[in-house]
Amino acid sequence: MSASGSTRAILAALMANAGIAVAKFVGFLITGSSSMLAEAVHSVADTSNQALLLLGQRRARREATELHQFGYGRSRFFYSFVVALVLFSLGAVFALYEGYHKVVDPHPLTSPMVAVVILVVAIGLETYSFRTAVVESRPLKGAGTWWQFIRRSRNPELPVVLLEDTGALFGLLFALLGVGLTVLTGNPIWDGIGTMMIGALLGVIAVILMIEMHSLLIGESATGEELAAIQRALEGTEHVDRVIHLRTQYLGPEEMLVGAKIALPPDTDLATVSAAIDSAEAAVRAAVPAVQMIYLEPDLDRTRGDRAG
Repeated sequence: MSASGSTRAILAALMANAGIAVAKFVGFLITGSSSMLAEAVHSVADTSNQALLLLGQRRARREATELHQFGYGRSRFFYSFVVALVLFSLGAVFALYEGYHKVVDPHPLTSPMVAVVILVVAIGLETYSFRTAVVESRPLKGAGTWWQFIRRSRNPELPVVLLEDTGALFGLLFALLGVGLTVLTGNPIWDGIGTMMIGALLGVIAVILMIEMHSLLIGESATGEELAAIQRALEGTEHVDRVIHLRTQYLGPEEMLVGAKIALPPDTDLATVSAAIDSAEAAVRAAVPAVQMIYLEPDLDRTRGDRAG
């Protein structure tokens, strides 16, 4: 999938979170709810995150230079990692801090129904954003679970948006729970507890994202299915006896580097070697379109005689 699917999911989340952030800040000013304030800061962080993801996509499209000869595809991984840091620092830490103070020194809410209405509307908008991310992610997800998709995807933006939207939906439910229990019991400490639950949730999501984005940033190989397809393409090429060794790495979500040593018959002439390499490269690119750079090292198949014997 090209970056266009990711961009649609990011834009949907950006528009939803920007509108929600304004509504939540208004709700906080009216009600004084710490849950509303935590959720407002959460939405601001999410809006900033989507802007960072768009920036990463833009910078990744730059042409390769003498200094960065393999291009800038990893910019998308880097900015996704920054998003995880922003989510933790702005979202989780603030929510935990604000919730702690509300539990230690609780204050009654004013016009709590305003907060309830805003939270319900926000749930609807976040559901739209979440649905868009799910629709764009489903072709990449395949038959695996959503957790497997988050762990294995080489596309950084879609797992980020999916986890952000999941966190936003649960955060809204926690805020609604905190405000609701405050209204039912008359004890504003529940508002602070709801806020701390939001902070803990965001912290967990941020840590998961940091782990996954760090793995992409330092370089992940092709998936098992892609490795098998590359090996089949190489070994199915005329004059290629076998693959001696194979190494792959993603330079960007749609840019894979392949390096392999291939065994050819000992009596192969130079022209045939050159033609075999060209054919092998074409076969690999047809099998796995993400492969953009291929380095093949021909070698003699010294095991041919042993196998024949």
